[in-house]
Amino acid sequence: MNTVIFDMDGLMIDSENWTFEEYVKVCAEKGYVMDLACYKSIVGYTMTVIREKFRKYFGEAFPLDEIISQVHENLDGRFAREGIPVKPGLKELLAYLERGQYHMVVATSSDRNRVDSILRQGALTEYFDDVVCGDEVGNGKPDPEIFLKACEKAGTTPASALVLEDSEWGILAAHRAGIPCICIPDLKEPGEESRGLTAAVMHSLEEVIPYLEMRSKNNHLYR
Repeated sequence: MNTVIFDMDGLMIDSENWTFEEYVKVCAEKGYVMDLACYKSIVGYTMTVIREKFRKYFGEAFPLDEIISQVHENLDGRFAREGIPVKPGLKELLAYLERGQYHMVVATSSDRNRVDSILRQGALTEYFDDVVCGDEVGNGKPDPEIFLKACEKAGTTPASALVLEDSEWGILAAHRAGIPCICIPDLKEPGEESRGLTAAVMHSLEEVIPYLEMRSKNNHLYR
């Protein structure tokens, strides 16, 4: 295994809670009620799918573009004021992988401008060899396209990669791509079926290094 593919929101960045809070606030200002179940239903999808889900949930009159724009503006302001909420263990894991000369790629449903801004503000850009964003693929997770493209950019095969994900759709996408996956859940724990598709389910990124070292010593495959 020579490549590690990282999801971003909910995996590297503790952004899902902040995003949900902003959706609740902005929707309330417009007379809509955003609940956690609705928010969880959009996590991990591309913006195209998110738009479809919101319209089905709230109706055609829902001022989607206005709300999404305001949520992103609020989040940008919060990131600027409070900093990027990096998950515990991330920097240590990235440094460990860098020392081990692993290829590191971000594969996220977010669009390029947002991803570049977050990675830059979080001082994370230097660690990654490449980034694949939601606006660069035709099909979002759980389609395997984004992870296969990440392997292509890294010049590696799915069997030589490892995906780190927080969502069930990400787990399924990795499975369909033929890439072993470690799940570190964020807002939502994976169901039993999703758990069965993972190499491991962990509580935090802090558990990944010991896992990699153990597997390396035992010379096991990541399956």
